Amino acid sequence: MPEHAPERHPFPRPPEDRRRSPYTGWTRAHWEATADGLLQATAPYASPRHGLIVLPGARPSSSGPRSDGLEGFARTFLLAALRVAGADGRDPHGYLPRYAEGLAAGTHKPSAACELTSADPDSWPRIDTVRQARVEAASLALGLRLTRRRLWDTLDEGIRARVVEWLLPALGPSPVDNNWWLFGLTVGGFLREAGIETDRAGAAIDRALTRIEDWYRGDGWYADGDNRAFDHYNAWALHFYPVLHAHLSADRTLLATYGPRLHAQLDACTRLFDTNGAPLPFGRSLTYRFAAAAAPWLGALTGHTPLTPGATRRLASGTLRHFLDRGALTRDGLLPLGWYGPYAPMLQSYSGPASPYWAAKGFLGLLLPAAHPAWTAPEEALPAETADAVRPFGPTGLLLQSTASDGLVRLHNHGSNSVRTTPDPYYARFAYSTRTGPTAPAAEDPALPDNHFALLLDGRPTTRGPATPYAAGPDRVSSLHTPRHADGTELTGIRILSATLVHGRAELRAHRVTGAAPGTRVRQTGWATTPDGPTAQLHPVHGYDTPARRTPTGSTLFGPHTETVAVEGAVIADPQGTLFVALASLTADPDPAPVHTLATTRLTRHGIEVTWQDGTRTHLALPPPPHTKGDGPAGTVSGT
Repeated sequence: MPEHAPERHPFPRPPEDRRRSPYTGWTRAHWEATADGLLQATAPYASPRHGLIVLPGARPSSSGPRSDGLEGFARTFLLAALRVAGADGRDPHGYLPRYAEGLAAGTHKPSAACELTSADPDSWPRIDTVRQARVEAASLALGLRLTRRRLWDTLDEGIRARVVEWLLPALGPSPVDNNWWLFGLTVGGFLREAGIETDRAGAAIDRALTRIEDWYRGDGWYADGDNRAFDHYNAWALHFYPVLHAHLSADRTLLATYGPRLHAQLDACTRLFDTNGAPLPFGRSLTYRFAAAAAPWLGALTGHTPLTPGATRRLASGTLRHFLDRGALTRDGLLPLGWYGPYAPMLQSYSGPASPYWAAKGFLGLLLPAAHPAWTAPEEALPAETADAVRPFGPTGLLLQSTASDGLVRLHNHGSNSVRTTPDPYYARFAYSTRTGPTAPAAEDPALPDNHFALLLDGRPTTRGPATPYAAGPDRVSSLHTPRHADGTELTGIRILSATLVHGRAELRAHRVTGAAPGTRVRQTGWATTPDGPTAQLHPVHGYDTPARRTPTGSTLFGPHTETVAVEGAVIADPQGTLFVALASLTADPDPAPVHTLATTRLTRHGIEVTWQDGTRTHLALPPPPHTKGDGPAGTVSGT
């Protein structure tokens, strides 16, 4: 059930069907009504000849208002294309004529200007001058591919020529060496299917697939470039575009490669959804919200999924409803930049007022016929609500922890790093959950990040350097990192080996610090929770010399007022390093027992022996970390 009372909805909803959908009440009609409501709400913001959709917002993106207007056109066009293609090509609401007019107006005289002017309110920015236009070209090309006979084939030949001329630069090498290569693949897929520049289109497809192959790490996981960034982009980009292209092309060879990878990814990512429908807020571009449902729908569309049809719909409908029930739409029916309502601290510089409409990807299920079992089978339970789960995710350094009693999902991060060099709270924390979010800097204590372990230098906490996976097991994961000063300078000679061991709702968090001066203070923080959120606990076990204290901290995407528990200790003179151990817990169960009652611990020569409350015993090895970055013991997970 929702944690919060449903908000006022800006457009009507069909009646619920609790027989077919006992968990959410939602049917295909709810998805169609939501798509229609989103499209109708954005229509008033179209430019005079519909070339741009310029949505209101507190700030433009770094690419400027004209690019933002193209983004509004392209991303809502993708939604319209999915709505029409999913209705067997019928267009009862007349969406396609508006977008046809916009295609003509936007490409009439593409502009190099970033700003909008009254003299030129419809022109699209050129791909060769505004690189964000390449991103939107993929949504345009996919929309055209889905509606080719209904829209593209009906356009005047001159308009088609202008659209092709505008799209062609997207076939060249990507200016960003990450998932952006797949935008060229998507444009190439449309052009090749339409019989246009087929050699160039084919080359773009092959080049993109060759490049992402370098980043495939196994078990369904891609890094998003030559890095260790593992997040939602795996599902809504790195699998989405190749698998959908293979499906639309009916290319069995490609599907034989990319389909099983999608299946493996879904086996992991579908476990990152709370039973209340929330996807895990981890990584960047979170304002796309229910785009997280795209990959589960894609699995149903292609047959490469571990989920039953009923579980697929339960997950997807639960996610869409989760956001709509919590005020993700304004009174005018628009998606603002944020998670539920507006929330600036989670945004990236490339986010503009129309960026949230990449949530259109989440409507991929409309391509499934109304009679498909994913729409007709009774909803079934999700993994998070059937049994407690603990699971490392292959090469990523991520550890899943979920509890069936409250449906809460947690993710412990010992290996996924931001694509940017500056510390990013949506990657740099040691733990994330579906009901808490990383804190933004707060006036009360701007230097108290949640789920963080830091040295305190001149009263300021160090930041976490890039994490290299060290070892993993069925219930644990560990990593190495070199901490950094607040200004980003690396603390040469200091190494921290960190580990998380979990059982039920309990977490044992351990850190061995080497190279730091004796007397250096350290701090471990727990989960940041809102007053109406779950219960967070933190208990010092070894190395800390203060009791747990609860401190007001900054906002998270779940609310403006949070509290975070912290404990502190000091480095001692020991050539083997100083060990710090704490027990933590996050739970939505009522009246939880204190976390220190969930386990007893005993230090061994190079680790910790733990006896859990139910009698289960385990040992966590935590030897002094190696001196060389990336060195791990033989047979353990190492960095790539």
